[in-house]
Amino acid sequence: MSFPVSLNTEIWANKGRLLAAASAFAIAASFCHVATSPASAQDLTSTLAADLDPNADLLLESNELTYDFDQDRIIATGNVQVYYDGNTVQAHRIVFNRKDGQLTASGNVIFIESDGNVVRTEEMTLSEDFSEGFARALQIDTTRRTRFLAEQARREGDNVTTIDNGVYTVYTRPTNPPDKPPLWRVRAEKIIHNQQEKVIRFENAAFEVYGQPIAYLPYLSMPDPTIKRKSGFLMPSGVQNDKLGYGVVVPYYWALNPHYDMTTILTPLTKQGLFGDVQYRHRFAPGEVSFSAAGLFQAQPGQFTTSRADERWRGAINSTASFNVAKDWTLGWNLTYKSDRQFFKDYSIASFGDNGETSEIYFNGKTDRNALSVKAYAYQISQEDYTDSDFDANGFSPVGSSLQDKQPLVLPVIDYDYVFADPVLAGELALTANFTSLTRDETDAFSIDGGTTARFRGVDGTFSRLSLKGNWRRTFIDPLGQSFTPFAYMRGDLFFLASPDADVTALSGESFVGRAMPAVGMEYRYPFIATFDGGNQILEPVAQIVARPNEQRIGELPNEDAQSIVFDTTTLFDYDKFSGFDRVEGGTRLNVGMNYKLQLDSGYYLSGLFGRSYHLAGENSYAVPDILGATEDSGLANDVSDYVGSLYLDTQYGVKMGAQARIDKDDFSFNRIQAQASAIYGPVVSTLAYAFLNAQPDVGIDSPREELLGSASLRLEENWRIFGSMRYDLENSNVVQDGFGIGYDDEGFSLSVSYAEDRSRNDGDSVNRTLYFRIGLRTIGNTQVSSGALN
Repeated sequence: MSFPVSLNTEIWANKGRLLAAASAFAIAASFCHVATSPASAQDLTSTLAADLDPNADLLLESNELTYDFDQDRIIATGNVQVYYDGNTVQAHRIVFNRKDGQLTASGNVIFIESDGNVVRTEEMTLSEDFSEGFARALQIDTTRRTRFLAEQARREGDNVTTIDNGVYTVYTRPTNPPDKPPLWRVRAEKIIHNQQEKVIRFENAAFEVYGQPIAYLPYLSMPDPTIKRKSGFLMPSGVQNDKLGYGVVVPYYWALNPHYDMTTILTPLTKQGLFGDVQYRHRFAPGEVSFSAAGLFQAQPGQFTTSRADERWRGAINSTASFNVAKDWTLGWNLTYKSDRQFFKDYSIASFGDNGETSEIYFNGKTDRNALSVKAYAYQISQEDYTDSDFDANGFSPVGSSLQDKQPLVLPVIDYDYVFADPVLAGELALTANFTSLTRDETDAFSIDGGTTARFRGVDGTFSRLSLKGNWRRTFIDPLGQSFTPFAYMRGDLFFLASPDADVTALSGESFVGRAMPAVGMEYRYPFIATFDGGNQILEPVAQIVARPNEQRIGELPNEDAQSIVFDTTTLFDYDKFSGFDRVEGGTRLNVGMNYKLQLDSGYYLSGLFGRSYHLAGENSYAVPDILGATEDSGLANDVSDYVGSLYLDTQYGVKMGAQARIDKDDFSFNRIQAQASAIYGPVVSTLAYAFLNAQPDVGIDSPREELLGSASLRLEENWRIFGSMRYDLENSNVVQDGFGIGYDDEGFSLSVSYAEDRSRNDGDSVNRTLYFRIGLRTIGNTQVSSGALN
C-alpha cells in the first residue's frame, strides 16, 4: 500500500537521512567536488527514522511525498526540490528503494552546489553509500566556465568516475548566442577521474576546432578542478632564431610541497645545444624566496660577436625574496648575475630577466609618521663598449670603453623621514636624512668645446655623503581666501672622498668636507572660483620666494644623484629643484605661476599651469657648472628662467591628453616637450606620444632629439582585432621600432600573430626582426613560437 503524506509538502528535518538529497549524484561530485554527506528528512514514520542520521538541517519541497509499504520505497513526486547545506537538487521524481539500497532521481534532474557548479541529467541511479552510480546524458558546468558532456557515466569504488564518449570544453556567457558552438573542445572515448590521485585522464582523445578534429591525442591528463598545483608537463612552446636555430621549450612543474615548488625547462636548440632553465620557489609564513638559473654550453659560439658572447659557457642566476621580518618592516632582494652583457637579449627564452640591469637588496620600514629605507645597488649593463672619436676623455678611460667598470657599486643608500606628531610653533616640522656611499673602478669622463673642457659623470674610488635636513611650514588662510605658507629649512652635508683622481673635484688635499644651507621663504596662493551654468572654473595665481645664502663648493664636490635637471611645472614650486642630495640650490629665487582648472557638468576636465622662475640675489647655482655641467642647459641658468607650462584634458569619454613644455625665454622656441594622448572610440584603441629635447652641448649632446611613438588596435568583429605600433626618430628621419599583428580572443581561446623590427640594439645587427605566434586555450595552457630568423 502507498500512503501519500501531503501535497505541496515542505519538510524541515533535523534527524535522519533523506536520500533524495543524494541526487547530487556522486558522479557530479567527482567533478564538482560537492560534499555528499548524508542529508536528513522529517521522521515521516518510525521506519524511515531508523535509516536516518542526525545533526543536519534540510528543507524538502514537493507536490507529493509517498511511502510505499509493499515495495518498501520512499517517493517524492512533482517539483521536488531539496535544499541542503547551501546545495540545491531539483527533479520531477526521487525514489529510494530500501530493499536494494538504491536511489533514483529522474525528470530534468538539476543539481546546483554551493560553489555554483551545475549538473544536469535526465536520470541517475546511486547505491545507498554513493560508492556506485550510473547516469546517461550527463552535463556538468563548473564555475570556471568549463563543461563536461557524456553519453553515459558510472562511478565505482567511491573513487573512480568513468565517462564514455565524453567532451571537455569551455562555454560562453549566457548573453552570447545560445546556439553558438564552442570554438574548441576535447573529445575522448573515455574520460577517467581518479579522486584519490586528483587527476583527469583522456583516452583516445581528439582536439577539435569548430567540430573538426585537427589533432589526435592518444593520451592526455590534467589535474582535477580542486588541484591548484600538481606535478606534470606544462604547455610547450617553440623558438626559431638565426643564431639559435630551431627549438622546443619543454617545461615541467614539480609540486614538491604545499610551501615550495620548482619548474625545470629544457630547450634543445639545433645550433646551440641544450638550454636549461630551473626556478625554485619557497613560501614561508613571513614571506617568500626564489632561486633561478639558466644557461648552456654553446655548440656554435661563433654565431655571436658581442663581448664574451662567443664563449662556450653562457648563463645567468637570479634570486628574489621578500620577508615581513616584523610589523611594518620588510627585507628583500632581487639579485642577478649574467655571464655576459647580451645573454638575456640573445636568450630571451630564459624564464627570468635582469630587473633592468639592476641588482638590489632592501630593508624598509614605515609607520604613519616615519619611514626608514636601507638599500644597496649593483649594475650589470647590457650595452656593449663602443668607440666615439667625437669626444676626448682628457687622459682618462676613452669614451665608450670600460663601460662596466664605470658603473658604481652603491652600498648603502639610507633614507629616513620623520614628521613630528605635535605642532612646532603651530606648524609642521619634518626631518629628512640620507646617507649614500658608492665605489667605482673607473672614472667616467668626456670633454666638450673641442676637448678643452672636461666633464665627469663619475669619479673612481669611494664617495660617501651624509645629509640632514629639518623643514618647517605653516599655512594661514585669511577671510578673503588668500593662502600664506611661511616655511624654513636647514640642511647640512658631510662629504668623504677617497680617489686617485681626487684632483678632478678639487679635493686632492681634503678627505672630509662640510656644507650647510639655511633657507626661509613664503608661498602665496589666491584661488578665484567661478561657477556658471554647466560647470565651474578656478583661477589661482601662485608665488613663492626662497631666500638663502650661496651654494658652497660648486664644482669641487662629486655629483652622483643630482645629474638629471628637469625644469617643468612639476618642479616649478620645489624649494630645491635638484633631483638629489649631492647638489643644493642657493641664492634668492622667486617662482611664479598661474594655475587653471575647468570642470564641466558633462564630465570634461581641463587643467593647466604656466609659470617661470626668477633668480633675485646671490650666486645662481644653475649658472655655475659642477663637474658634470648638467645645469647650464636646464633653463634656470639665467636670472630669468625659461617658461614652463602644462596642460591636461580628460573628456570622460575615452579621450585623454597631457603635455609638458619648456619654452625659451628669448625666442619662445621649444627646448623640451613631452606630450601624450590616448583614445578609445568604438572599436579603436590608440595612444600617441611625442618627445622633443633640444641640444645640450654642455653635457655632450650636440643635436636635438625628437621622437614619435604611436600604437593602435582596431576591433574588426566581435573577436578579431588588428594592432600595430611604431617608434619614429623625427630628427634623423628613420624608424626605430615598428610592428603589427592580428589577434583573436574569446572566452576560451586566444590567438595572435605579430611581426616586429627593432633598430635600437647595439649587437652587430642593423635590424632585429621577430615573428611571434601565440595560442592560448583557457584551462589548458598557452604556447608560443618566436622567430628571429629574418635578420
